[in-house]
Amino acid sequence: KNIKILKKSLLRYKNSTRKVKIAMCGKYNGLHDAYKSIIEAFVHSGMENNVKVEVKWIDTEKLEKIKNKSNAFNDVDGILIPGGFGDRGIEGKIFSSQFAREKKIPFLGICLGLQCAIIDFARNVCNLENVNSTEFIKKVKHPVIDIMKSQKKVSLKGATMRLGSYSCTVFTKTNAYKAYRKKMIHERHRHRYEVNNKYINKLVAKGLTISGKNEKLNLVEIIEIKDHPWFVGVQFHPELKSRIVKAHPLFRDFISAAIKYNESK
Repeated sequence: KNIKILKKSLLRYKNSTRKVKIAMCGKYNGLHDAYKSIIEAFVHSGMENNVKVEVKWIDTEKLEKIKNKSNAFNDVDGILIPGGFGDRGIEGKIFSSQFAREKKIPFLGICLGLQCAIIDFARNVCNLENVNSTEFIKKVKHPVIDIMKSQKKVSLKGATMRLGSYSCTVFTKTNAYKAYRKKMIHERHRHRYEVNNKYINKLVAKGLTISGKNEKLNLVEIIEIKDHPWFVGVQFHPELKSRIVKAHPLFRDFISAAIKYNESK
C-alpha cells in the first residue's frame, strides 16, 4: 500500500509545474550536505503539497556586509533559519528573522533559528537594549537565550546539551497544533542554550505565543508570532523525523504557507 502511495506521489511531484522558493539562511552554505536532512524534508513536503521546492542559499555572514539586505529576499516565498553553533553570521540570521516577521513571509526557525527569532523579537518588538544569547556574549544585559540553571546540573546526555528525544506539550489554537493535530509529541534535540524563562512574560505581552513546551523541564520548545500567517520557531530538529512516505507536519505546513504567500503576490 505504501509503495503504491509513494509511486503516485512521486509521479505527481515529477509532473508538477508549481514552484516555491525558500531562503536557506545559514553559514555552511558552501557545504550543502550540512543541510541534507532539511533539503530532503523539502522534497517530502513538496511531494505532499504537489510543488517543487527551490532553495535559495543565503550566506548570512555575507548578508551582514550588504547595504540593502532586503534585496536578498525579493524573490522568496519562505525563509528558513537552520540550526548551528557559534556567532559567525549570527546578525545576518537575526535580520532574516526580522525581515520574515515584518514582511509577513512564512518562516521556520530550527534550533538556533528559534533563538535568533527570540533575539529579534526582544530587540525590535519589546525594545530591549543590549539583547543577545550568552552563547555569543557572556555578559549581556538581557540574556534572552541562556543555559538554564536546571540544565547546568545535567551530567548525562552530553552534559549541559539536550540530546535525543524529548516530549513536548503542544497547545491548541496554534499553527503547531494545526500541523501535529495532537497535544503530545516527541522530537529530537541537539542544543545547549534555551529561551530564558525570565523573559517569557515580557515576550508574550508583546505578542509572542508559546505554542509548545517541555513541561517536565519547564523549557520552551515551540514559539509563534500573533498576527503573522505562519511564523514558527522550534528548539528541536523536525527535519530528522521527516520521511518520503510522510513529510514532517511542520515542513508540510511551512511549504503550504509558502504556496499561499506565492499565490498572493
